[in-house]
Amino acid sequence: MSNEGVNLTRRRVLTGATCVVGAVGVVGAAVPFVGSWQPNAKAKAAGAPVKVDIGKIRPGEMITEAWRGKPVYILRRTPEALAMLSKAEDRLLDPQSEEAQQPTYVDPKNRAVKEEYLILVGLCTHLGCAPTYRPEVGATDLNRAGEEWLGGFFCACHGSRFDLAGRVFKGVPAPLNLVVPPHSYESDSVVVVGIDEGENA
Repeated sequence: MSNEGVNLTRRRVLTGATCVVGAVGVVGAAVPFVGSWQPNAKAKAAGAPVKVDIGKIRPGEMITEAWRGKPVYILRRTPEALAMLSKAEDRLLDPQSEEAQQPTYVDPKNRAVKEEYLILVGLCTHLGCAPTYRPEVGATDLNRAGEEWLGGFFCACHGSRFDLAGRVFKGVPAPLNLVVPPHSYESDSVVVVGIDEGENA
């Protein structure tokens, strides 16, 4: 074998190895760069929009996500739950949602863009405790004299009660309905919390 044949083979091996090492380096540099496009935990806490996959939430289930350092409740309401909303209106402090606790594009009664999905900041408007989701109708610990509990949110800190639209009942410490944060639907299964309906994400 001649020296030229050996050098040519060696050159091909070195060129191939250099290309492989270079490709690995490009991928290694690209992964953190592309990852930097996503908001980090600090940015999310400061108010960056948060995308949430709601396609896996079953009817009657609620999930909690974080936005601006606050819990955001996303509840998929059943047809039965939606039917209950009109049954307790006479017991609510602000049944038409006249106080500015929600964006103007949500329905004032069901307090949602898509009535099936209720999206609320999970902090009581009294002193900021996190109300518990209590969907069970007739819960004996929440019934009052002559008034059956129809499902909703209960704040154990001071006894405030909210219906399944986050509307506050009369005669409790909380003065306002739960807050509906700005949100928009990117698709049927993805909601963006922190971006108003109609804005570009």
